[in-house]
Amino acid sequence: MARMVDISGKEAMVRTAVASGSIKLSARTLEKVKRGEIKKGDVFACARIAAILAVKRTPEAIPLCHPVNIDSVDVEFRVGECVINARVTVKSVGKTGVEMDALHGLSVALLTIWDMVKSEEKDETGNYPYTCIERIVVEKKEKKRIS
Repeated sequence: MARMVDISGKEAMVRTAVASGSIKLSARTLEKVKRGEIKKGDVFACARIAAILAVKRTPEAIPLCHPVNIDSVDVEFRVGECVINARVTVKSVGKTGVEMDALHGLSVALLTIWDMVKSEEKDETGNYPYTCIERIVVEKKEKKRIS
């Protein structure tokens, strides 16, 4: 039987989670991203907004996640060789952690990048032989007493 965990007896604390991951793209596509030449528009601006919206809507997508007050979301992108690395940091004051919120935001950011560049990444058969989302992890999860 599925049920939400009872957190009513837990103490509210400052909770932070950092999730990171990457999307592998062709060198040609990555150059177009860097030059702002993607037909759909600004890849990073769109992915950043998508991540923030996803963080705020995590309990709607993951059935047993508690709704939490989101106090801060930071979304960072770093362009590497044939890869975009992303990191989402979520902060909240509450009774439960925000790692699922950070993971959800990160995943949606990476999926949004894929959607923004998919016309560039398709091969002649309409497939994506090179594109790959990788290494989605929780880098850090911490809680501190409210000072």
